[in-house]
Amino acid sequence: MTQGSRKARPSPTQTGTRMHTHDHSCPSCSGHVHPLIPEPHFRPLPGTGTPVIELQGVSFSYDEREVLSDVDLKIASGDFMAVIGPNGGGKTTLVKLILGLLAPKSGTVRVLGADPLSVRPAVGYVPQHALIQPSFPVTVLEVVLLGLRRQSGLLSLGRWPGYHAQDKAKAMETLRMVDMADLATRRFDALSGGQKQRVLVARALVSDPALLLFDEPTSNIDPQGKVCLFDLLSALSASITIVMVSHDLISASTRISNVAVVNRKLIQNRSRELTPAMLELIYGTHDASCPLDEYIKGVSSIFGQAGPRSSV
Repeated sequence: MTQGSRKARPSPTQTGTRMHTHDHSCPSCSGHVHPLIPEPHFRPLPGTGTPVIELQGVSFSYDEREVLSDVDLKIASGDFMAVIGPNGGGKTTLVKLILGLLAPKSGTVRVLGADPLSVRPAVGYVPQHALIQPSFPVTVLEVVLLGLRRQSGLLSLGRWPGYHAQDKAKAMETLRMVDMADLATRRFDALSGGQKQRVLVARALVSDPALLLFDEPTSNIDPQGKVCLFDLLSALSASITIVMVSHDLISASTRISNVAVVNRKLIQNRSRELTPAMLELIYGTHDASCPLDEYIKGVSSIFGQAGPRSSV
């Protein structure tokens, strides 16, 4: 099926088929007591061959300090891409450009073939930290409902707006996708780091986006929680394009289809391997006697590359 002909999948309640299974338990999930997880169904992408994200010649500066320089990036439908790089290398700025929160100094940014702000509802964004007051008494279900776009005004029809039964049913279906339905009535602030991240994924998914964008998804999550989160993302990547920005190299190496590195410049590889040029962009060059050279070789082996160039 071509990209332009891709159709939104029917609801599992309509088909009774196409279910994901989970066969492990851990404190970062709800215990996986639901062995069958509905496969998500998302809106189709517009236009045959239209990249989900495309940056051409993009540069950006804060005052006189250039953060990104002449960046080209193309992400196709169905990609599961990791964007990695050092702190201060421009990863967060790249995310803000894709979301339309910043405008490039030069070059163009297109998301789903359009201006990023015009298609913002089609992008599910999962931030590094939830912007929810820790002591605010909001439940898991209510956090997910916040991801739905309301069609009516604040005082529509002379009554205080509430969520309809179909809204709550949709939110519960999405919680089942991330295996958190059993905790729907629990307070959000009572969850573990991994559980909170799954709820935020559900909040991003509930509006049926065409793209999921993650900013440092594994921060504040224990190692087992990271494994569970990437199991979830791997399952979702069969149905939706995922872009994950991270400095966690080990986590970023798992289950991705391709990778890009950013450190003012950006280099993209359509496979999951880190090329010598990519490693050089992150770490610079080091001769064989430098301890960092062995570390870089270890990093490259995680991503399936033989090793970096050494300076002579």
